[in-house]
Parts: sequence; C-alpha cells; structure tokens
Amino acid sequence: MFLVLQHIACEPPAAYEDELRARGAELHRVELDEGDPLPDWEAYDAIIAMGGPMGAYEDDLPWITAEKRLIADAAHAGTPFWGVCLGAQLLAASLGARVHPGPTPEIGVLDVRRTPEAATDPVFEVMPDSFPALQWHSDTYELPDGAVRLAYSDAYEQQAFVYRRAYALQFHLEVPVSLAVEWGEVPAYAHALESQLGPDGLPWLIDEVRRHEPQTTDLARRLFAAWLDRVVGV
Repeated sequence: MFLVLQHIACEPPAAYEDELRARGAELHRVELDEGDPLPDWEAYDAIIAMGGPMGAYEDDLPWITAEKRLIADAAHAGTPFWGVCLGAQLLAASLGARVHPGPTPEIGVLDVRRTPEAATDPVFEVMPDSFPALQWHSDTYELPDGAVRLAYSDAYEQQAFVYRRAYALQFHLEVPVSLAVEWGEVPAYAHALESQLGPDGLPWLIDEVRRHEPQTTDLARRLFAAWLDRVVGV
C-alpha cells in the first residue's frame, strides 16, 4: 500500500500513478490542503509526496509542520519516499536543510543534467545524462547532511537528491498537458508564469509540454519503475 500526500487536487502523481496502477498497487490518497488527517506512516510500504503552491517553510499551516515530522520519521526509518517539487522541498526541510525562495522562478521545459554520482545510483542510472523536464517553481533547498545530489540545472543546482531510501525531485516528468492547463489556473502558478514569460506565457508553455510529453512521461515511468523495483521492492 502506497501513501500519497497531495497538497492541491491538480497535482496528483500522474504518470507515476499510471505506473503504480499498471502494477496493481493500492493507493491511499490524502489531500492535506482539504483537511484530510495524516495517517500512521508505518502502515504503508512507501510514501509519495507531490507538489503544491505553498512553501515548505509555511509553518503557519499546521499540517505542514505535521507532514514534515511524518516525512522525517519515515526517512530516518528507511521507508521508501518519493518527493516531487514541494515534496522534494519538504524532504529537505524534514532532514534539517534550509528551504527558501530562489533568485528567480524557474519555469519552462528545460534541461536537467545528472551529476556523476547519479550514474551509479540504482534509480537514476536508468536516466540519460541530460533530459527535458517541466519546471514551475520559485523555491529551492540546500542539500541535507548525508544526502547525495543527483541532478542540477542551469538555474538551480539542486534538482534531485537521495537520502537513504528517500528520493527528492525538484522537476516534473509526470505531467501531461491536461494537468499543465489546470496549473495555469492556480493563482500562484499563474502569477509566477506571467512574471517570467509575460501574458502569452501559458500558451507557449502548454505547447512545450505537449511537444515533450511522450518523452517526459516515458522517462517518468522508467525512473519511477526503477525506484519501485530497486528501492521499494515491488
């Protein structure tokens, strides 16, 4: 059974969930922004935490603090974890690293590159040295103590890391065009997009997602399958 932590309805696991469904896996979805309570993480084989418009440092949201405590306990215990965007930042914060706004939003389908360490990582070794990924974020994180950096981009050196059996991905491979369209309707995302790309930015970005979707979603399932096979043991 997989625990899925969502922070907004339009950010489900998408292609990662497709891979889980294809394997017949069971999911328990918790929508924290809707007030769903956090369950006992020890009852699950693995945890997946997705993105959202809030910051990992927004402790005025009571569930953020509770979620970071859950993630810290699970990661230190060696429970497999897969964090994407906000989920990656929450993992970093839960491990004691600083999460903060970056110098400028990173938005677009942009190149992500593996670090040398990623070539020998059991999950990231299946990826090419460079690949396109959707970026739509303003925050970043410092690498936690004991973690290994796995990917970087021109704008942000922190794009992925692993800590024990916990993986963090700042970028999105899993997103189809339909979800990208929904993201454009989220005020925080729309504001960041317009500030970077102007009023015509959304149509351009949707075209970019559409053009790369076959490649990125294939990479998403390949990468996630390696985590399921080699880390979770499904």
